[in-house]
Amino acid sequence: MIETKRLAQYLDDLLETSRIPDYPGALNGLQLENDGTIHKVAAAVDFSSRTVALSIEQHADLLLVHHGMFWSGAQAITGPRFERLRSLIANKVAVYSSHLPLDCHPTFGNNTLLSHELGLEPIGKFAHHETISIGVSGKSDMPIAELLQRTQSFATIHGGSVITTSFSPDAITGHWGVCTGAGASAETLQEASEMGLNTLVVGEGPHWTAVNAADLGITIIYAGHYTTETLGVTTLAQHIAEQFDLEWTFIHAPTGL
Repeated sequence: MIETKRLAQYLDDLLETSRIPDYPGALNGLQLENDGTIHKVAAAVDFSSRTVALSIEQHADLLLVHHGMFWSGAQAITGPRFERLRSLIANKVAVYSSHLPLDCHPTFGNNTLLSHELGLEPIGKFAHHETISIGVSGKSDMPIAELLQRTQSFATIHGGSVITTSFSPDAITGHWGVCTGAGASAETLQEASEMGLNTLVVGEGPHWTAVNAADLGITIIYAGHYTTETLGVTTLAQHIAEQFDLEWTFIHAPTGL
């Protein structure tokens, strides 16, 4: 058992929450208190009616999420929003969310962890956002076909699928970048081109990013927004469970994207 505020402060310090810039709706940190103590942590990628219900079903008193409660800004607490909040308060479940601080963390970050999962060793930064870089980069002589196979195997475990732009059969990964979630954008493609990257692994991106990537000579592997962001919350939940002798579980709630 640990006090909720003490655990939240530990996470804030560990993830350097106050230092990392983010989108206004992220509202990183403790988003909802409970009655003051944590015994069991449920980790999930998204805050949703589904993950709230499953965390309560598994008797968790902290829901640790990557995508938190407030992405759409201020909204009336009615309908599903009311039901989620009512259920959390009635069952004494706190909510802690970490978006970009978790994406870019060197140990618990989605990008570092996904790179290691795929057999890539990060040596540099990628995907600049204000004062930070969200993603990671490196160099590898792994054939793209092998990297694609590894990515597909990883995605399958998490109920996802992979789409890739075209590449020649003998192409190697070369200078690569990883940016999980909505990692393919105008900004990341421009940065990839300026850095001379050959291969990108991302969660998702608009259709036109595949068109532009071909023109730039960059291969993009789209591995799914949900799938690429499962590792951070899982590893972080396991860490705090070991650190403070808590139970923990992962709530698997894929979106298909």
